[in-house]
Amino acid sequence: MTGRLRRRGDAETQRAATLELFYDLVFVFSITQVSHLLLEHLTWAEAGQAAMILLAVWWSWNYTTWATNELNPETNPVRLLLIALMLGSLLMAIAIPHAFGDRGLLFAAAYLAIQVGRHAFLTLVTTERHTVEREQAGRILAWFLIAGMFWVAGGLADGNSRVWLWLVALAIDYVAPLLLFPLPGRPRLAANSWRLATGHFVERFGLFVIAALGETIILTGATTANQEFDAGTVVAFVSAFAGTAALWWLYFTSTRELGERSLAGEASRTGRARDIYTYGHVLIVAGIILTAVGDELVIAHPFDPLGDPERTVVVAGPALFLLAQLALQLRATRRAGYSRLAAILTCAALGLFGASLPALLVGALLVAVLIAVALLDEIGLDGKAGRRRSLGRAS
Repeated sequence: MTGRLRRRGDAETQRAATLELFYDLVFVFSITQVSHLLLEHLTWAEAGQAAMILLAVWWSWNYTTWATNELNPETNPVRLLLIALMLGSLLMAIAIPHAFGDRGLLFAAAYLAIQVGRHAFLTLVTTERHTVEREQAGRILAWFLIAGMFWVAGGLADGNSRVWLWLVALAIDYVAPLLLFPLPGRPRLAANSWRLATGHFVERFGLFVIAALGETIILTGATTANQEFDAGTVVAFVSAFAGTAALWWLYFTSTRELGERSLAGEASRTGRARDIYTYGHVLIVAGIILTAVGDELVIAHPFDPLGDPERTVVVAGPALFLLAQLALQLRATRRAGYSRLAAILTCAALGLFGASLPALLVGALLVAVLIAVALLDEIGLDGKAGRRRSLGRAS
């Protein structure tokens, strides 16, 4: 029974199942909820809360992706697991707007049920006793239970106490993979003991990026539909769409290629998968979300100068996306592309000196920066061939 629930030896050639795509639909809603949470109050405190919510949402999706990388989603028990996780994710998304208010316990309980339920299934149902797979799943389950005490305590607390308790919970959750889930009295797990179906793994993370870009399209369309269809709105809409297309282009012709090639070798690829995908891709998604929020601000008031909070958000989206790409490039190849570094500095300059510029001009200049980086990648001036050579030496 347990063998049937796990992927077969040809897992490298398997692709994402339709149920996994169905499962991802919940996260389009989750990303929309995070965007609206940030839009309602453009303050540093609200931005920090939105970041905490995004980290929790990402962590629930990320661990499910690692789990389905090992499991066979065409078997009924695994299907039922994913449907149950989908329900928990929907409840968590519903709680997002009031996660720091009267729905904090619902958010924490849904998150904990997802993490503990999934890994209890992995530990008790899909693995045999005395196997490395059961040891791995059991260790992760134990760490989720430890962090869960702080999640639940935070859900019961109010105000700053909730924030601090949830920050501790997030720290435990995010540090655990770096430490390889140690437990007293248990031997240390080997970093390469996790099985990785590269094709499925890379595809799943790419699909989450598509979901985030889809939310950007939805937000752009909904905002434009509520505006007068004048010249400013039309130009802002076209600019926002071009920016979203540029983000797609930059990810799927650069970052995805880097990630896939970096996992081609056997040595240390689990660590690279953790760094590039588990940790690195949340920055990619955060950049896309901030870009979507910035697009809404520009479309709503194209000819008005942006206030400091609004300009920070508009500039931060493309800058964070490019910074994430730069970091992943460094991890995969041990070198950085100069075009992205120059583009990040240009974004920062627009943020510092663009106070008197209309929102439409700031947004259009940022889109031009993204397109310029994509063009430099395509014509090879950012060292694409060199990156490929470096991948052969990366560890």
